[in-house]
Amino acid sequence: MHKDVFFIGIAGGTGSGKSTLAGKLKDVFADDVVLLCQDYYYKSFDKLTFEERSKLNFDHPNSFDMSYLIEQVKELKNSKPIERPVYSFLEHKRLDEVIRIEPKRVIILEGILIFENRELCNLMDMKIFVDTDADIRLLRRILRDTKERGRDLDSVINQYITTVKPMHEEFIEPNKKVADVIIPEGGMNHIAVSMLLDKIQAILNN
Repeated sequence: MHKDVFFIGIAGGTGSGKSTLAGKLKDVFADDVVLLCQDYYYKSFDKLTFEERSKLNFDHPNSFDMSYLIEQVKELKNSKPIERPVYSFLEHKRLDEVIRIEPKRVIILEGILIFENRELCNLMDMKIFVDTDADIRLLRRILRDTKERGRDLDSVINQYITTVKPMHEEFIEPNKKVADVIIPEGGMNHIAVSMLLDKIQAILNN
C-alpha cells in the first residue's frame, strides 16, 4: 500500500546547527530518508566571471533556483527519482554533474531561506527552526568557510558584515514565526533531538 511522503523543513541562520540536526535525523531514519540542502540549488550565473560571482549576495532569496527545488521536491513526493544538482562553493557555480536520488518515505530539506518561499512551505508537513546566538553562528561560519570552502578570514568576515547579517535580519529571523517547532542550538540540543526523533517515528508508524 502506498504511504504518503512526510516532508520536513529545517531552517535557521548560517552556522545555527541545522545541518547537524538534519544529519542526525538521517542517521536514525537512514533507509526512509532523503536529505536535501538548499545550497545545492544556488543559481549558477555561468556567464559571470569568477570575480563577479564572488561578489554576489548569496544570502538573498534571489540567489536560489527555488522553482527547480520545488519541482524536485514534488517529484520525490510523487515517489519519482530526481537528479539533483551539484554546486561548487570554490567556483561559485553549478557543476555539470548530477546525483541521482531515489524517493524515500521522508524528505528532509535544510537551508537558510526555505521558509521564505510560501509555495515550498505549503508542501512541508513539519517546519523546524534552529535558533542559535549570532556570535556562535559567526564562529561556526568562519571555521566552515576557511577549513571546508577554501576561503580566507578577511573575505568571510567582510561577507558576514555586508550580506549575511543584514539578510538574516531581513529574511531569516522574521520567518521563524512560521515554524512548528523552534530548537535552540539545533543538533546540539540532545533533549529536543530525542523528542523530535520520537515524534517522527510515531508519524511514520501511523
